[in-house]
Parts: sequence; structure tokens; C-alpha cells
Amino acid sequence: MKYKIMILLLVLLVLGLSSAYAGNDSRTGTAGALELSIPYGSRGAAMGGAVLSTVSGVESMYWNPAGLSSTEGTEVMFTHLPYFADIDVNYAGLATYIEDFGTLGFGAKIVQIGDLRETTEEFPDGTGRIFSPTLSVFNVSFAKVLNANVQFGFNAKFIHESIFDVSASGTAFDFGFIYNPQWNGLSLGIVIKNYGSEMQYTGIGFDREVENRPLRANSAAFEIPSSFNLGFGYDFINEDLHFASLSGTFQSNNFSQDVWNGGLEYVYDTKYSLRAGYNYSSFDDYIYGASCGAGVKVPLGDMDLSLEYTWTQTDIFDNNQYFTFTANF
Repeated sequence: MKYKIMILLLVLLVLGLSSAYAGNDSRTGTAGALELSIPYGSRGAAMGGAVLSTVSGVESMYWNPAGLSSTEGTEVMFTHLPYFADIDVNYAGLATYIEDFGTLGFGAKIVQIGDLRETTEEFPDGTGRIFSPTLSVFNVSFAKVLNANVQFGFNAKFIHESIFDVSASGTAFDFGFIYNPQWNGLSLGIVIKNYGSEMQYTGIGFDREVENRPLRANSAAFEIPSSFNLGFGYDFINEDLHFASLSGTFQSNNFSQDVWNGGLEYVYDTKYSLRAGYNYSSFDDYIYGASCGAGVKVPLGDMDLSLEYTWTQTDIFDNNQYFTFTANF
């Protein structure tokens, strides 16, 4: 069994490196479906995304689906993110543990761009019509504890973008592992994200009439932003009512420069959390930086309710703020 896991890890590593190949400045800005890169869940965002080997619950379906396998009972989560330029991002997800099978998860991320005016070649100042683009990502996830040391998880995602009279659809997959050697609080994570198909816009919005002849233009196909991710976690305090951990992540992107993330978390009495993180990239126009957040868990009968908030530094645009509600029962 151990040899099979090692072979599978090696195959995933090769796939990840091949998908990340040629990630450089010349490819920056050429990917589409960037809503796939918008995180959900306050804990991971507060720690700079450095949670590949320590994430759990519904939030893990974004960072590392292997973390879903540690879900106990059923968990539901809702995240609201007021994003750039009056864009709203909302995510709702559910995960449930099924005995002798594993953990199943379902979720939907909806990105609402807001109202825009239609402009055309004939009416560059606007036609008077208003449209509201919507970008959607729906995921189905499965995770399982393979043995005392290894967790595995898998995401299947359906992507749909609707912009007035045109739309594009595609699929993407995530594969993740968490390895816990049961040694001094150390854990390791590996994830391949957004390994999927090209997408292309189609629809009646491309229809034109030239010299009384109906024509339909074709849009170019585009790739999605896949990445290969490695991470570690180290629990340096875990005694009595106090818990503290340090974590880091390396992310190799196929359409931009590499990103390094670091995070810290302190938890008191399993109920009160403080977190901080930082994102670094050598890319000159990288807009992210420091992050911090806090959370509180409230037991309510057989249910645990959690409220979490995160602030993330963002250049040029307004800083991002995440608001997350979680219920576990």
C-alpha cells in the first residue's frame, strides 16, 4: 500500500510540474477563468494561503481537498468577500462524513461583476441596455483517510461564465495529499490545482450582419490558471489550552511568477483564534501582501458555530475583507 501511494505521489508531481512549465512573465495575463483563483474561507486567507497541510472542513475544498477527510459529522460554510471594483464573491459549501466511505463535499462560488452598460461599434457611448456578468464555479469533492499518515482528496469543478449574450464553460480538477508523519507536530501537503480543459466563448453576442449577410465571429480559446503547490505545517505549541502553528507554501503557477506564502495561528481553548500571514512574489506588479484575521467558535448544544473575519492587504484596489460563517453538527 505504501509503495502504491509513493507511485501515485510521483505521478502527481510529474503532472504538476508539467502543468506549471513555462510559467513566466510572457504568459502573465493570458489565462482566463481567474475566478478559480479567488479563495473562500477566512482562516486560509488570514494565513496567507499557507494552509496546505493544516486545513480542514469545507474550506479545504479550495486550499487542499485532502483536508476534507478530517471533517467530523456535517459542516456547512458561507463566505462573503467584497472584492475589487464593487465585485461581490459569495461561496456556500457543505461536507459530510460517510462511515466506511469517506467525506463528500459540494459547493458553489458565485462572482457578481455588477451592472455594466452595453457598448457596440455603432454605439460606443452605450446602447441603453444594461447587463450583469456572472462567473460561477461548482465543485463536487471527495476525500478519504488512506492510513494513519496519509489523507487524499479530489475536486471536480464545473466553470461557467455568462456575459450578456455570450458564455463559456469548462471543467477543472484538483488532486491533494496531506502527509502527517506523527513527528513533532510536522505535516506536509501537496496539491495540483485547476488541471483542466480550455474554455471558449460562444453565443449570439458574436452574431453580426455584413452586407446583409449574417456572420458569427469565433472567439479564441483560453487556458485556466493551474498551479502546483507544496506546503508544510509545524505545531510548535500544543499543550493545555494553548495551540500555535507555523506554516509555509510554495506555489508554482503556469501563468505567472512563483508565490511564497507564510502563516501563523494561535488558538486558545479551541475557541478563540488569531492569525496572520504574508504573500510574496518576485513579479513586479504583484498586488497582495500581509493578512490577518480572527475567529471565535461557539458551542450550541450538539452544534459548533464559528464566525471568522480576515483582512488582506491589496495594492491599487481596496483591501479585501472576508466574512465567514461555519456550522458543524
